[in-house]
Amino acid sequence: MRRRLARELAVQSLYQMEMNEVNMGEAIGIVVEEAQTDDEAQLTHTKDTIALEQISELVEGTYSNKEQIDRLLLDYLKGWKMDRLSRVDREILRLATYEMVYRNDVPPKVVVNEAIELAKHFGTDESGKFVNGVLGKMIKELEEIKSKS
Repeated sequence: MRRRLARELAVQSLYQMEMNEVNMGEAIGIVVEEAQTDDEAQLTHTKDTIALEQISELVEGTYSNKEQIDRLLLDYLKGWKMDRLSRVDREILRLATYEMVYRNDVPPKVVVNEAIELAKHFGTDESGKFVNGVLGKMIKELEEIKSKS
């Protein structure tokens, strides 16, 4: 499974969890089932273990670190509060922050680019620019911290 598709389904799962107050397993199940009927998604195997593991890892990691992620995001949301963000933008920012801060298997610039594409796909006309601005500030600081180490 492509990472982009895993990210798309992870964002949708996180959104389901927040909107419908369902648990992680239920949210992933709903989203994967919908993806299987969507020709664009190209998710072909119901029991695609690797796909489910990728989605689950992204959702679990983001959700279990949500409080720390939200605190970190607040530093970059100048003039914004988390509850003022659209739910889609909020989940995209959370997922991207999780990948940049808690994982090291994808370069941060790739994570930011993927988040921008997700925001353009799922969000409003301004979502891509907004996500780019927030994550752009974050990536600069993270790179500075890493270069000092």
